[in-house]
Amino acid sequence: MRLGINLGYWGLGMDADNIAVAQEADRLGYSVCWAAEAYGSDAATVLSFVAAKTERIDVGSAIFQIPARTPAMTAMTAATLDTLSGGRFRLGLGVSGPQVSEGWYGVKFDKPLARTREYVEIIRKAMSRERLVHEGANWTLPLPGGPGKPIKLTVHPVREQIPLYIAAIGPKNLEQTGEIADGWLGIFFAPEHAALSLDPLKAGRAKAGKSLEGFDLCPTVTLAVGEDIKAGVDSQRSYAALYIGGMGSKEKNFYNQLTRRMGYEQAADEIQEKYLAKDYAGAAAAVPHDLIDATSLIGDTARIADRMQAYADAGVTTLTLAPGGIDYSLEGRINALRVGVEALELAGLA
Repeated sequence: MRLGINLGYWGLGMDADNIAVAQEADRLGYSVCWAAEAYGSDAATVLSFVAAKTERIDVGSAIFQIPARTPAMTAMTAATLDTLSGGRFRLGLGVSGPQVSEGWYGVKFDKPLARTREYVEIIRKAMSRERLVHEGANWTLPLPGGPGKPIKLTVHPVREQIPLYIAAIGPKNLEQTGEIADGWLGIFFAPEHAALSLDPLKAGRAKAGKSLEGFDLCPTVTLAVGEDIKAGVDSQRSYAALYIGGMGSKEKNFYNQLTRRMGYEQAADEIQEKYLAKDYAGAAAAVPHDLIDATSLIGDTARIADRMQAYADAGVTTLTLAPGGIDYSLEGRINALRVGVEALELAGLA
């Protein structure tokens, strides 16, 4: 099992530290460094900067938001980043959510599965450097009746195929991800509930005549190092409450729905009710201890090694760490990175 690191969003006051953390992950042999975007910093600019400051570690978008860019623009960005990084780019995609898609990008959040499938199809065509011709429900290239003509990408990526990942939570999206992508970006993944994600991914791979072999299962987990398990869990309450309670509307929150499928229906209701009422402290307090502990790496090196073994046994191939937890200082995050490597070695997974 390989290790990755997720820097999250740029512009949260830790920007200089983020480069130092990425460089330490590079030195320690981490496989990939991911960066995210929502409606603040964009991931492409951040990744180009990280790539310029590192030597070996891959850089990946977790995620590029599908409503933010046309598929051809995403192909251009991916090819450019792969070239600038010397063949170290991984393309992660996601549909975002209705509030961001429609409120920020002005793109209707409808038929996300069909839109994702078509988006990936166009990207793969463009990246193959064939002349781009496509006729679909969302995009027609070239536009009919005008001066447009089939054009092919002029940039030559370093690799024949840039790895393409999709962030997916719901069963249908997971199944499609298994069918059309090279890897999966997961969140709130617990080994004890692995079947919720892996079964639909396997079904999608089977549709494509493939198995999970060679498919990168890549969930992100928080890494909180320390002897006090309760303190480590408590340090993640606000983060969990934001996603379970506040990401999306009451009717459409993918993270809330995942929490319910994991068996925490009552807690999911309470977290969302309190969060939407702006009782953020109450929402954080309502997140079950066991839910956070099961979806994070919390404790000393030995306990973290045990949990890493559970993730590996569940089939995870790249475990992406969000280091910090109790200590978000530069020293704390770098120490967490080192503990991650030590735990991987202790578990015999390096």
